[in-house]
Amino acid sequence: MNHGFVKVASAIPSVRVADPQYNVEQIESLVIQAEGKGIEIICLPELSLTGYSCGDLFGQQLLLDEAEMALIHLMNNTRSLNIISIVGLPVAYRGSLLNCAAVVQRGKILGLVPKTFLPNYREFYEKRWFQSGADVPEGTVLICGQQVTVSTNMLFSTPSCTFGVEICEDLWAPVPPSSMLAVQGADIIFNLSADNDLVGKYTYLQNLLAQQSARCICGYVYSSCGFGESTQDVVFSSKGLIYENGVLIAEAKRHQFEAQMLETEIDVERIRAERRRNTTFAACQAESSMVNGQWTMVDTERVPARPFSLTRVIDAHPFVPSGARLDERCQEIFDIQTEGLAKRIQHTGSETVVVGISGGLDSTLALLVCVGAFDRLGKNRRGIVGITMPGFGTTDRTYTNAVNLMKLLGITIREISIKEACIQHFNDIGHDMQKHDTTYENGQARERTQILMDAANQMNGFVVGTGDLSELALGWATYNGDHMSMYGVNASVPKTLVRHLVYWVAERTKDESTKQTLLDIVDTPISPELIPADGQGNITQKTEDLVGPYELHDFFLYYMLRWGFRPAKIYLLARQAFGQKYNDATIRKWLKTFCRRFFSQQFKRSCMPDGPKVGSCSLSPRGDWRMPSDASSDAWLKECDELG
Repeated sequence: MNHGFVKVASAIPSVRVADPQYNVEQIESLVIQAEGKGIEIICLPELSLTGYSCGDLFGQQLLLDEAEMALIHLMNNTRSLNIISIVGLPVAYRGSLLNCAAVVQRGKILGLVPKTFLPNYREFYEKRWFQSGADVPEGTVLICGQQVTVSTNMLFSTPSCTFGVEICEDLWAPVPPSSMLAVQGADIIFNLSADNDLVGKYTYLQNLLAQQSARCICGYVYSSCGFGESTQDVVFSSKGLIYENGVLIAEAKRHQFEAQMLETEIDVERIRAERRRNTTFAACQAESSMVNGQWTMVDTERVPARPFSLTRVIDAHPFVPSGARLDERCQEIFDIQTEGLAKRIQHTGSETVVVGISGGLDSTLALLVCVGAFDRLGKNRRGIVGITMPGFGTTDRTYTNAVNLMKLLGITIREISIKEACIQHFNDIGHDMQKHDTTYENGQARERTQILMDAANQMNGFVVGTGDLSELALGWATYNGDHMSMYGVNASVPKTLVRHLVYWVAERTKDESTKQTLLDIVDTPISPELIPADGQGNITQKTEDLVGPYELHDFFLYYMLRWGFRPAKIYLLARQAFGQKYNDATIRKWLKTFCRRFFSQQFKRSCMPDGPKVGSCSLSPRGDWRMPSDASSDAWLKECDELG
């Protein structure tokens, strides 16, 4: 089972200008290699059978005949292969010469797609030799002994995807053919190109491909010619790029003298899920069907399923970008949180905000956001009231960090112990204090929330919530306890990103004491601290021991919420992403836990407080996620049980 993945390749063969026999041998070698790797579709460069830089030799009948013979050679020698090959050649058609892509499989030419936009400026003179496919009527041509359809409005259907083809300059047009191909149903676009090198042009090309694949919500496979093309006036540098919905997933090395084959898997299921969710895409489909005439859908050969293995890199932390992007992302998220809170403060006319400070990650981030909002509004930080509420499980480490951080940030500090109030409450309801069960834990959480709410009333303020997206997904919050606030600034920030945000602030803090306190908070085990510490004063109740590693749960959350993937596919991706860090049994265990808790805890999300959306995933019942609290999880749990 390929779980919606399609194996594709962008190949760049060695080439000799005007030597189709040599060129087809190089192409054939790459096609055979690709077949052996289970690749379903391989794309070669523009005019790959002749070479792009033939110039006026395109007017020679001998070259055209040799190109046709080379295509026959390729068809005959790959007749027993299941792979679909897309190669470029000049084709004589109704008194014109077209720059075409031939789609070939099992000895048959499935279709010829002519280039629409012919560059005829600066170093390009394509209109000297070719005519645009838009200027000739759709029809058939006899080539290689077969009657083959020639059309710019052509799509190809395989059991695993629908794809379309455009050629080089087509991509650079204001309205590329790929836009129409995508709205007509193409999941993947293949581009045969001959793109010469200029300073800065490669970066521009990358941006163009990223934007087009994102705009079309598609996979985009780009193959451009390289070493062997004429360097009389320009140089071609072997560009191979594969994008998926705006994200680069594979890239060839440039300026190579040897042939290259860039291969990866495109997730068509992911593309289709995003298109279904995007109502603008559907609207474009409806409009396009009214104005763009007839489209030809070509069915490819139905071939036996290939053995499948996933080779592409899967990011283990999809919410946390790497490298320089992390700094940019953290700044952007922090600004969104800060602005959201500032607006709420301004709108309510509140004199204060109240936040419970535990010395943990979530309350620390919420406090930092409060400080940011007050600073932006020009308000005195003393209007931020941090309340630390020691309980039965509070450790010296978290208490010290909580108090020190509040002092260092210059906010108002209040300390209110919950022990006596909880003892009285447990006596009132007849609960045994030695029984450390859900009642024991939730009673403390609700007492803390009552203190925060009433203190906010005292000071004409409101309570800033600290709970994060991961806790909401798992329901790891006490209903009407830490689950409740007037504004939850962390509501759409997953736990793995909370840690990075606090670390990001720490690294940019000039005061060394504040920095060290924040770094120690980052290193503290995640815990609600509702169970007494051990004899040495260490935390005994570690959240990840109880519900599983947050990095796994955030991974599960991303692929279930953002893309709607089923457990079997999430399991496949998790195994690829986490490698040897977690064994298969561990991943299966926590995936089932996630699915079970995600369904059973929806009632908490149905009445969650307001809070700013910061990323592509949110569980707000007013925004991204509407789910009945009594929905059945049976199908998800059954599939988890069947994983092996």
